[in-house]
Parts: sequence; C-alpha cells; structure tokens
Amino acid sequence: MKKAALTIIFCLVWIICFSQQTDSLNVKNDGIVGGNEPAFTKYQKATRYAFPLVLIGYGFTSLNKGMVWRTDKELNHELLEEMPGFSTNIDDKLQYAPVALVYTLGALGAKGKNNLFDRTALYLISNSLMGATVNFLKSNTYKLRPSGDDRRSFPSGHTATAFVAAEFMRQEFKDNSPIFGYVGYSLAGATGALRMMNNKHWFSDVIAGAGVGIASTRLTYFAYPWFRKNVIKRELNIMAVPLIQRKLTGFTAIAWL
Repeated sequence: MKKAALTIIFCLVWIICFSQQTDSLNVKNDGIVGGNEPAFTKYQKATRYAFPLVLIGYGFTSLNKGMVWRTDKELNHELLEEMPGFSTNIDDKLQYAPVALVYTLGALGAKGKNNLFDRTALYLISNSLMGATVNFLKSNTYKLRPSGDDRRSFPSGHTATAFVAAEFMRQEFKDNSPIFGYVGYSLAGATGALRMMNNKHWFSDVIAGAGVGIASTRLTYFAYPWFRKNVIKRELNIMAVPLIQRKLTGFTAIAWL
C-alpha cells in the first residue's frame, strides 16, 4: 500500500481514536433533560472544542499554498495513480448511515440519552449549524476541487454531514458502550476517504469537514439544555401516521404541544 492510502488511513484512525478520548474527562450525568449539572457547565473541558478546531485550522492552512497544500497535491496525485477512473456514489448514502443507525437502534429498543423529540431537535440543529458553516466557507474560500468542476471544495460537505451524524450517534449511545462512537466515526471516516477517491476533495477539505461536523454537534449538545429549558418549555407530543399512496409509502409526523 502506497503513501497516499497509508496517510489517509493513519489520519482517519487518529481522528476516530482521539475524538473518543476527548470525552474521557466528561462531567457525569449530562443528559439533556433532567440532569443535575447546570446547562453551561456540562461541556467544561476545553479539549472537546480544541480538537475539532485543530482539524478546521489544519484545513485553513491549505489555503495559503504552503506545505499542507503541497501534501494535498501529492496525495491526490498518488490516489489518481493508484485508482485511475475510480467512481462511486456510495458516499452520497454513507454520509447518513450513522444517523440512520441511531433511529434504527431506537426503534429496536436501545435506550439513548434523549427522547425522540429532543434527539431529533439536536440532530436538526447540529445539521443546520454545519450546513450554514460549510456553505459560508465554500462561498468565501473559492477553493478549486481536484476535479476542476467548481470552486466549492473547502470544506467537504459530505464529510461534515457524516461527522455530524457520527458525533450525534456517539453522544446518544456513549453511555451504553464506546463501540457506538467507533462505529459512527468509522462510517464518517470512510465517507471522507471516498470523497478523495472520487477526486471531489483534497485531503485538507476532508479534515476540515470532519472538524466542522464534530464542532457543530458538540456545540449543539452544549447549548441545547438552555434552549430546551427557556424556549421549548412544554413537552411536545409526536405521533407517526402511516402514509400509503400509489407510488409512495412512509410515515407522516403529527406534533402538538
């Protein structure tokens, strides 16, 4: 296995492992609703935010055409040599795999940190924060994709989406077992690797996307208790109703206070 593949694997494994360790000093009893700790002391350890910020910062250094940019070019060149013509759309679906697992596990009876309403609100807010950040950066950095398709390469939106979902999965089930965090982050890391293999992103785009995704979810879990207490003061009831039409089957959600 050549330099490009080894470098990508090493860095993604490092992200997976270190992201789990940043919670080793967590405050206990940090459920979203009903915990005994004050809302804004739950995430008091700086490592929770320093880690994703380091990833984002690494990505930004690629914009000055220095050493990180040269590394991007070398890795991309080697990937094209090792896998000429590689193309897949699996990454379009894989980015949502961790969040799909969260709801599947919930439907099967696995107990997460939060109820269905709070869990869904946390994911939607995290995803919205990530989306706004990614779109702002793409629109203002004008970084050319390795494929040359457009100048919206930085950061990787697929990777950011995948790591939002991975951190969401870890937060919801980390009290059950740390294996959930490793599974989610592995799926997210695979998404980032596929974005590079598809020649859609540079290595630094993927690293920065991972940072944006992790930071968005951790910030949401930090701020949500205050939002839940002061803005959403009543319990929301949710009922899922089956929807069956000629070419459409699924569920319609009905919510009321």
